Formats: sequence, C-alpha cells, structure tokens
Amino acid sequence: MVRIISGVFLCLHGVVFLFYACQSFRVFELQPGLQWPDRSWGFSNLLGDEVTRVLAGAVCIVTAIGFIAGGVGLMTEQKWWSVFVLGAAGISGMFLVLFWDGRMQQLDDKGGIGLLINIVIILVLLLVPQSFYGV
Repeated sequence: MVRIISGVFLCLHGVVFLFYACQSFRVFELQPGLQWPDRSWGFSNLLGDEVTRVLAGAVCIVTAIGFIAGGVGLMTEQKWWSVFVLGAAGISGMFLVLFWDGRMQQLDDKGGIGLLINIVIILVLLLVPQSFYGV
C-alpha cells in the first residue's frame, strides 16, 4: 500500500511541474499576475525573460517526466524507479532555486513548497531502504 500511495504522490508531483511548464510557456497563469519565471536571478539577466521562460518550461517537462516515470516505476516494482526520482528531485531543486526571482513574496507560487517536497523526497530516498517499498 505504501508503494502505491508513494507512486501516486510522485506522479502527482510530476503533474504539478507540467502546470509550471504551462505557466512558463504562457499557456495559462497559475495565479493572476504571476510572472514566474520572469526576473529569474540565475538566468534573466544573462538570457532575457523570453529565453528563460522557454528554458524553465523545458526543465519542468524533463522534471515531470522523471517524477511520473519514477512513480510508475515504483508502482510497477521496477528497480530503477529511485534513480529517476532522485534525478528529478535534484534537477528540480536546483531549477527552482535558479529560476527564483530573489523575492520572498509568494514563495509558494514560485516553487517554495515544491522545493521543500523535493528535499523531503531526497532525504527519504537516501535514508529509507528500498525494501520498505516492497521493491
């Protein structure tokens, strides 16, 4: 049961990154007036906001694929699932920090909660034995 619940959670975490990809590509706004990832401290000055949005969207899609594949892998008892999840959590953690605008307002809308979730995922993967999940 833990394996299925954890796998579904990982897949849903991946779906959230698809929403952020849509925000990046301006398909829709996650919240009215939210301009994320514009003014990214890590990329906007170097690349401009337009290229930064495309890069952020691409990274969100890769991250989503990693979490969804890892979640499905966990639910289907594949040995590789944790590698996908660890990679997705690491990439998305760095991504969320680099694409942050440096302002403390609306951190939850800019990936602050996602960053905390990624840290917990990484810690669980490093501290909890794979046998706990029945894999």
